[in-house]
Amino acid sequence: MKTLRSFIIACSLLVVCGAAKAAGTDEGNSSKNYVINTYIDAMTRGRLSGLNDVLDPTVKFSMLRGKHMLSFSKKDMLDYLQTSKDVDQNCITNTEIEQSDANVSVVKVDMKFDGFVRSNYVTLANTGAGWKITNVYSVFK
Repeated sequence: MKTLRSFIIACSLLVVCGAAKAAGTDEGNSSKNYVINTYIDAMTRGRLSGLNDVLDPTVKFSMLRGKHMLSFSKKDMLDYLQTSKDVDQNCITNTEIEQSDANVSVVKVDMKFDGFVRSNYVTLANTGAGWKITNVYSVFK
């Protein structure tokens, strides 16, 4: 009887600890790597799942096209990306961390197409809700 009681207590403790761990924060979905990989998947493969969550509500997208600067909001970019959902871009992607600390990171994402390269400078900030993309500046070479 004493062994059965110990076994039941051990199982109960295991279930409670497992439930407490499952209710914790999801660090994987707010890490810098998750955020930048979600952005790359959206831009190069048209996979939009999770993109809305990694973009800060005030994110700004800017593009230098020749001598003209174009700016877009989060809604503008999400609407545009819906038109190319699940379209795989014919490009080679390379990432490089330009600057990183505990609060801000700048990641350069090069998308190399035939004849030109689109360089995206993606700024990530450690917000109260995890890492979010706050700015994307794109240059075409």
